[in-house]
Amino acid sequence: MSFKTNQLYQLIVTQFLETLREPSILFWGIGFPVLITIGLGLAFTQKSESIYRVSIIEGQPTHLDSLLSVHGKVTLERGKSIVSWKITDPTLGDTRFLFSHIEWDEAIIALKRGETDLIVTDTVGEIQYHFDPFSSQSQLVYMKLAGLLKDSAVQTVQEQNVEPLTLKGVRYIDFLLPGLIGLGILNSLCWGVSYAVIERRSQKLLRRMVATPMKKSNYLIALISVRFVMNCVEAGVLFLFAWIFFGTVIQGNLGALAVFFISGNIAFAGMAVLLGCRTAKLETGNGLINAMTMPMMILSGIFFSYLNFPAWSIGFIKLLPLTMFADGLRSIFNEGAGWMEIISPSILLSSLGIICFFAGIKWFKWY
Repeated sequence: MSFKTNQLYQLIVTQFLETLREPSILFWGIGFPVLITIGLGLAFTQKSESIYRVSIIEGQPTHLDSLLSVHGKVTLERGKSIVSWKITDPTLGDTRFLFSHIEWDEAIIALKRGETDLIVTDTVGEIQYHFDPFSSQSQLVYMKLAGLLKDSAVQTVQEQNVEPLTLKGVRYIDFLLPGLIGLGILNSLCWGVSYAVIERRSQKLLRRMVATPMKKSNYLIALISVRFVMNCVEAGVLFLFAWIFFGTVIQGNLGALAVFFISGNIAFAGMAVLLGCRTAKLETGNGLINAMTMPMMILSGIFFSYLNFPAWSIGFIKLLPLTMFADGLRSIFNEGAGWMEIISPSILLSSLGIICFFAGIKWFKWY
């Protein structure tokens, strides 16, 4: 028996040929993991300098302002004026502080959103630092800035006080919970609707259903309805857990929260229908679902602020449906948002879902 007629050899060759003839398998097996690695690398790879954001409460010119006028450089970031102070350290790496002058209420909201690490109030002869005492990032920024001010030999600053912020909404759990709820809804609808349709199509079950007088819209709405109920239960359990163990509360309007919650379900349900309307292979469907959920899970600020990504990408990230939904939930949970704040994102999310749903119905195939 020659080597080329060996069964193992023939099987190996056959598998290689099947893989090469399916571009989708190559993409999901090689290309997509590379893209995910690049996304994670942008957020977590060690940078040439550490960047920390500090909010200074607006008021009369102070000693810290005079120090920034000497060492700082005024720049523009997303249309806002900030003061950049760079400290060069060849041993530990460079550090750059980005100072922004804003009002107290704006600073608290920025802290809740992860847009600032530390709040500083600077009056004559005294500097006070405000931050979440359980945030390791804020503690690090405080220690670096306090040490920097001491090393700068500012003789006029006599005292430096720490004022821990224990307000609900500034803790990491308050940041994390709305993001987890949004991510749970996205995954539930994608895997519960898209994957279910693709799996049944691949098993020829949908081919049998087409012989019945059942409307495809009714079939899809039934799938979505079941998932919506499950999402309500899942979100309720998550919030109940956070309320019991961490004292998390909803500071905004409950009616606005209910409407916004429904709009998010509509958006992700429509996307799920469109995703699974024609795919017939489980491998391709699995890849498509991961292609939609994984980038948004990484980019949309679920586990960490999306401000860790390059500035040029922030505008695009804010347009992602999961980003919009998570930011809206956080504004209701932590910032006391009401009807006016959620009208625009609710309309956008609902419109996206409706458009995707009807497009999916139009292109849907049973087999």
